[in-house]
Amino acid sequence: MGEQDGQREITTAKKAADNELVLAFGRLQGAATRLEYILGRRLEEECGISHLMYEVLLILGRAGEPGLSMRAISQEQVLTTGGATRLVDRMVAAGLVQRVTDPGDRRGRLVRLTALGEETAVRASRLHVENIKRYFLDPLPASHRERFAEDLRILSHAARDSLPLLP
Repeated sequence: MGEQDGQREITTAKKAADNELVLAFGRLQGAATRLEYILGRRLEEECGISHLMYEVLLILGRAGEPGLSMRAISQEQVLTTGGATRLVDRMVAAGLVQRVTDPGDRRGRLVRLTALGEETAVRASRLHVENIKRYFLDPLPASHRERFAEDLRILSHAARDSLPLLP
C-alpha cells in the first residue's frame, strides 16, 4: 500500500468501500472477530470459561499477590466498573477468583486467583497456545510471523495509549 491509497479522493460509497486502507482495516477487524470467536469457543468447550474470563485470569496471574482492584481490572479490559463487577461475580461463583481485603486500604477489596483459577488459567493457556498456533500462526508464512507479532504489539500499545482513562 502506497501513500496514495490513504490520500486517494473518496467521492462515492463504492470508492470508500474499495479504499485500500479501509479494506486493510476491515480485514484486521474481520480476522480478529473470527479468531476471537474460534478461540473463545474452544475455551468455552474445553475449559468452561469465556474468552473474557480467560483474559481476567491472565491479568490476575500477571499481577500475582495480593491481587487487583476492580478498577484496575476494568481498565485492563476496557470495561465499565459495573461490567467488570458482574464478570468477577460470575468468576467468584465459579470458584475461579476470590475477593479479599486490600492490605493497603482496609475499606478496599482486591480480586485474586483461587487454586482452581490458577489451574484453569494453566489448562486454558495450554489449549489456547495450541489453537493460536493452528489458527493464527500456521496460516502465515514462517518468515513473517515474528514481524507480524511485533507489528501487532506496536498497534496495540499505540491504541491503548490513545484511549482515555476510564473513570
